[in-house]
Amino acid sequence: MSHVWVRHKVKNYGSWKLVFDQFREARLAGGEKSYWIFHPTDDPDNLFLIFQWDKLENAKKFMNSPKLKEAMQKAGVIESPEIRYLEEMETASTIPDYART
Repeated sequence: MSHVWVRHKVKNYGSWKLVFDQFREARLAGGEKSYWIFHPTDDPDNLFLIFQWDKLENAKKFMNSPKLKEAMQKAGVIESPEIRYLEEMETASTIPDYART
């Protein structure tokens, strides 16, 4: 699985999230498998997103699509996003198997 890390600032998280949710079908059709949204505790409009994508090629194609750029403008993204393409090297849990619920 490939991952994409994105950081960008938005005018207002609530307004941005509405457009993000409306763009769900386009993301899924492009190969997105899951996502996580983070922000610094003192700045809810400074977003850090991690997406899991089916293939690196699909992620790059989607991230460079004119439709995504248009959706980001509509959503109130106020600066150019920083995008990094990541390949997972290792995953682990520090919770023992017997303690998982």
